[in-house]
Amino acid sequence: MKKFLLTLTAVAGLTAASQAQEFGFEKGNFIVEGNFQSSNTNDKGTKAKTSEFNFNPKAGYFVTDKIAVGVDFGFGQDKKTTYAADIKTVATDKNFGVGAFGRYYFLEVGSRFKTYTEVGVGYMNEKVGEKKVGDVKTDAAKFNGFGANAGIGANFFLTEKIAVNFAFADVVSFGSRKADVDGAKAETEFNTNVNVFNNFFNTAKFGLTFKF
Repeated sequence: MKKFLLTLTAVAGLTAASQAQEFGFEKGNFIVEGNFQSSNTNDKGTKAKTSEFNFNPKAGYFVTDKIAVGVDFGFGQDKKTTYAADIKTVATDKNFGVGAFGRYYFLEVGSRFKTYTEVGVGYMNEKVGEKKVGDVKTDAAKFNGFGANAGIGANFFLTEKIAVNFAFADVVSFGSRKADVDGAKAETEFNTNVNVFNNFFNTAKFGLTFKF
């Protein structure tokens, strides 16, 4: 009987602890999250190498239980190394961006899965086409621009404080950039993706969200 009572008490305690966990956000919470992508190739036959990375950290504050506002940053580099007649060529592109976002959580699927829509605006700086052939270096072309986007995403809570973030895709996006030279004209781009709900895992970015 004593063992039975101890077992019953332990099960009741675990059940209560599980039920006490609350997955989600509330007014006053802070979040920090980020998405990181990288790839590297190395062709030992031609000695050609490529390396690419993009890192997008975010920080936000919940002004209500369902609405968060915050800032985000972006850093990226694409580097290619090739050889021709033993002459080494290194081509490098770099980008940096900073922006602001607003996020609204509109649907809960179970207790752990929270879906949201997000809008953002940002400024970007790009350095494209920097090249070094042997000892001869060519400076990169510089571009400045801005953009805006609206998309969807979701958080799946692993614990009360940590969630996996799925940034599925941009439903609408607009961008404009201009070379940093006198007389340059802007290049603009506008995209819509009305089929996003059928193929968002093809374009999704995955990361972690930390709640404080």
